[in-house]
Parts: sequence; C-alpha cells; structure tokens
Amino acid sequence: MTYTEMVEKIRNVYEYADARNIFEHIAMQINISGDGAGIMYMEVADRAVVVEPYDYKDRDGEIFIEGKNVDELLNSGLTLDEARDRGLIRYVGSEKKLRALRNLVVRKKNRRKTN
Repeated sequence: MTYTEMVEKIRNVYEYADARNIFEHIAMQINISGDGAGIMYMEVADRAVVVEPYDYKDRDGEIFIEGKNVDELLNSGLTLDEARDRGLIRYVGSEKKLRALRNLVVRKKNRRKTN
C-alpha cells in the first residue's frame, strides 16, 4: 500500500466520525512506519475531524503505528487508548487530549469502504 492510499484509508474512517461531543481543539500527528510509511495529522476542531497528509508541528500528541496495524485499528472499533494498551500504537503527548478522543464516535455504516 502506498502512503497516499494509507492517508485515504484513515481519512475515510475518521472524517466520517461523529465529533459532536468534543468541545476542544485536538491535533494529533500520525507517524506510520513500514507499509504505507509517512506522516499525517488528524485534527478535531469545531466538532469535525480532518485528516491531512503532512507534518503538523503544533500538535497535542503523536501516534506511532506500523502500517500493518492500521487495518486492525480502523476495523476493530478500538479506541486509541485501547489500541495503546494492546500495543498497536505508541503515543507521546497530552493524556488529556487522548482521553478527549474517547468521545469520537466512528460510525461504520456511514464511512466509505477501506478495502
């Protein structure tokens, strides 16, 4: 899988997420290694989620994940906290902001197919 395909895969899930219960700004950089390697960011602002394919320096935290684990994370329904507990991701940054992401509801029925 290419980096561009990886960005699209993550975007297709998180940009359809329900962020109505998140009332603060959250910016996370996502660092993918291995298959589809690259850097992107996910931002929650104004109760909407945006995923963009570039390095984001003014961030609240960084998520490190191997490309081979992205599908499991996206399709499992795990929260980022649960993914960290299972060893799928490594997180560095504001614990408060990571906890706030628990209120992000991914709606499987509304997202585009992630292959």
